Amino acid sequence: QVQLVESGGGLVQPGGSLRLSCVASGNIFSKNVMAWYRQAPGKQRELVASIFNGIPNGNTRNYADSVKGRFTISADNAKNTVYLQMDSLRPEDTAVYYCNVKMFGGSWSDYWGQGTQVTVSS
Repeated sequence: QVQLVESGGGLVQPGGSLRLSCVASGNIFSKNVMAWYRQAPGKQRELVASIFNGIPNGNTRNYADSVKGRFTISADNAKNTVYLQMDSLRPEDTAVYYCNVKMFGGSWSDYWGQGTQVTVSS
């Protein structure tokens, strides 16, 4: 069983920065996609950023257009941790941010964290 624990959310002023962390415990397969999603009130959950670990094309990163150039996803595979560095935050970035891991071990399995609130407000 895989568990994901997020941390790093909070209240920040527009233009500020936050760094989210997600630690995965359990048996993490080497071929995986670690990602951050977010869900704002009244909106659907959306993909923010993802990073693919595996062969081929390992360390491939993807970003939502709305966060390109402001957010950076990274991973420390030795620590089974994925980070989301969020800079130049805007009020529209306010949402609950969820960590997600998809792993391939013959088939894909999918795990979610509990979420961490990010509020951007003056």
